[in-house]
Amino acid sequence: MYYDLTRGSISKSLFFFALPMMVGNLLQQFYNIADTLIVGRVLGKNALAAVGSAYTLMTFLTSVFLGLSMGAGALFSIYLGKKEMENLRSAVYHAFLLIMIVTILLNGVVYLFLNPILAFLRVPSEVWNPMKDYLLIIFGGLIATSLYNFFACLLRALGNSAVPLYFLAVSAIINIILDLLFIIGFHWGIRGAAAATITAQYISAIGITIYVLCRCQNVITGWGHIPWSRRILKEILNLSTLTCLQQSVMNFGILMVQGLVNSFGATIMAAFAAAVKIDTFAYLPVQDFGNAFSTFTAQNYGAGNYSRIRTGIRQAFIMSISFSIVISLIVFLFAAPLMKIFIAPSEHAVIAAGVQYLRIEGSLYCGIGCLFLLYGYYRAINRAEMSVVLTVISLGLRVLLAYILSGVIGVIGIWIAIPIGWLLADAVGLLYMKKSLN
Repeated sequence: MYYDLTRGSISKSLFFFALPMMVGNLLQQFYNIADTLIVGRVLGKNALAAVGSAYTLMTFLTSVFLGLSMGAGALFSIYLGKKEMENLRSAVYHAFLLIMIVTILLNGVVYLFLNPILAFLRVPSEVWNPMKDYLLIIFGGLIATSLYNFFACLLRALGNSAVPLYFLAVSAIINIILDLLFIIGFHWGIRGAAAATITAQYISAIGITIYVLCRCQNVITGWGHIPWSRRILKEILNLSTLTCLQQSVMNFGILMVQGLVNSFGATIMAAFAAAVKIDTFAYLPVQDFGNAFSTFTAQNYGAGNYSRIRTGIRQAFIMSISFSIVISLIVFLFAAPLMKIFIAPSEHAVIAAGVQYLRIEGSLYCGIGCLFLLYGYYRAINRAEMSVVLTVISLGLRVLLAYILSGVIGVIGIWIAIPIGWLLADAVGLLYMKKSLN
């Protein structure tokens, strides 16, 4: 289903447009959730630490082309709102070439510098080899992830948030089946987890690519005859580069935090790996709601519906904050049972560390919920540089405080630093938004 977000009930349109994105992204997490659950239960603490740390690294790497795709998607929505179909086709063509080139180059770099990357992350000796084995395979899925995210962002920009969900649902099921087959059935260990994941990734990538080629010919017709346009490329780079920078800075900060966590040993690494998976499930809906809000704002910005944007801002913040409060309460109350999904009950130290993290950081999900809305808003109105500023504030403060406080009060200092960064960035973003709307 395709949604025209410039008309109709705002809250209803936002919810039903965001819903497939939420479900789809939750399913996407099954790639890593399945690895975490099966690896943690079958292969043990060190293997879990390796997969968890690798997940943080992969999130950083995929943020590069995901940011490019999200920025390009905002431009696609603006052109759609303006009904400028020729510019839309040209933008899709230029963005695709740019993102594929970046992905291929990035793929080569990470293979070339794998050992220095592991050293930078301060991976303990007992985790080094399993993490390296996992990454050598999982890096092969970067191109698949890039393809999927580009075409998913294109479809969402056109108002179709449902189709990406279908391909993710199939690939998530396949990933789980292959995890069980490769790890338990074939005894391939951590390599089996990686092989299952990239197989599922390529299935979703190939599927969505074929769909777009067959069903979206109005935006890809005549690619071979589209002239090279420096103007279009500049517009893509203005939005995509800044969005990519915002995503990369955000995840680089997380990567630095991961390095600090790794310095506390395998127990804390395993706790953090499991807790982050719970985190991801908890606040992914508000992340995707922020992306849906970005598409809504971009379409209305292109159409000149500024009063509708103002109304949408109020409704979106009410919806996001309300959901975040409910999820925070659930995570706080059920932190221990949630940890035991991923960690054997006998691993008392790992579970205790994870519960501590969830009850500190998870109590303030409203902070990250607001931040995702602000990212989406500034990306949609062609002010992506403000998203970068907010990310630098949030992650810069988080990393700084984490390093300072962990030296004084231990690992709890890392957990405290996270929500403080969110809330300060929210304050700056909301103040700037108020000025821009006046």
